[in-house]
Amino acid sequence: MTYMNIGLKLFFGFIALLLVTRLLGKKEISQLTPFDFIYSIVLGGILEESIYDNKISPFHVWFAVFVWGVMLFIIENVSQRYDKVRALLKGESSILIRDGEFNLKELEANHLEMEQLRIMLRQHGVFSLREVCDLYLEPGGTVSLKKYAKFDAVTPAMLNLEPKDDSINFLFVDDGAINEEILRYTGKSKEWLYTELQKEGYPIIQDILYAEWSETDGFFIKTYSDQKDDLSKEN
Repeated sequence: MTYMNIGLKLFFGFIALLLVTRLLGKKEISQLTPFDFIYSIVLGGILEESIYDNKISPFHVWFAVFVWGVMLFIIENVSQRYDKVRALLKGESSILIRDGEFNLKELEANHLEMEQLRIMLRQHGVFSLREVCDLYLEPGGTVSLKKYAKFDAVTPAMLNLEPKDDSINFLFVDDGAINEEILRYTGKSKEWLYTELQKEGYPIIQDILYAEWSETDGFFIKTYSDQKDDLSKEN
């Protein structure tokens, strides 16, 4: 087996895996269902088993991943159209607690012990089951919960306050250089940026470590000298 053959298999396999992943959409690890996890492992297994097999050519790798990707694409589309198929392949959310009452059948069906449930809740900052009003076990294995109002965090609405929503922050200067793409996106010009930075007391772009800006809060700027001063104070 030549190094060229192994390299070609890795190259074709990487491109194929990349295309299949992009085709099926973006998902965070926490959003993966057991079905998603299995097909991801199979995709990696196809590439792994083929690298050192002389009988398998790079085009065989491409073909195998292509067929597997087409099958997954069809299943994803069918799952989106038909609820029964989606529930069969990817599962549904299970209600573990409803209005403070445990659903023992769902706990047993999902093989969950009480201590496992308590660990999941602690990861959400809940240290007592008395705080939980409703609790759902999602298909990916994570939990979603709703607390009783008396245990929930205080919101401005509870205090009859009407705070203003913060605008998006844009990073205009990064490591002493202007982010021209962000400027174009916001409809701002370099001249506007230079003028505003001078008003803030920062005439030299190269001295700025980063400068972010929002409609509501204006500029927040840090320079390289600020970081040096902080370090000297710590020492």
